Amino acid sequence: MILGLSIASFTLFHVVLSLLGIAAGLIVMVGMWAGNRLDGWTALFLATTVATSVTGFLFHSASFGPPHVIGLISLLLLVLAILARYSYHLAGSWRWIYVVTAMLALYFNVFVGVVQAFQKLPLLQPLAPTGTEPPFAIAQALVLLAFAGFTVVALKRFYPPRNNAAVSVRLP
Repeated sequence: MILGLSIASFTLFHVVLSLLGIAAGLIVMVGMWAGNRLDGWTALFLATTVATSVTGFLFHSASFGPPHVIGLISLLLLVLAILARYSYHLAGSWRWIYVVTAMLALYFNVFVGVVQAFQKLPLLQPLAPTGTEPPFAIAQALVLLAFAGFTVVALKRFYPPRNNAAVSVRLP
């Protein structure tokens, strides 16, 4: 039992958090492309993605491995994204720090989703039973390339709203 839940229930909870984080993250990403902050979706994305990483550490593991490394990196990225967004309000270089860290956190969530899909889905499992076969590598390379492009678009289009009051002041 984990936190009073059976392993199956906890796994389902973790998967639902992950899928919510991915869905909200994709909406936030599209919002960035349109130059919109999407405050509610952003809060949902960041909260569920943090919760996904944290709950991932609660699964039993005999040793520290790649899932733990990805979880730690994701949490570090999320701390930076949250600071950039809520403490520094996207001012100056905190805008690009937010975009890059938020997009990387979303990428890691999708990366793990692809790993899980190849491990658990009957359609994909035979294509890469060990996770080292070409179909798995191709899928992960395509995800990485897509997110690199998505991040470049977000960096070019996402700007916080400018303070119009400072611009509209007229001197006599």
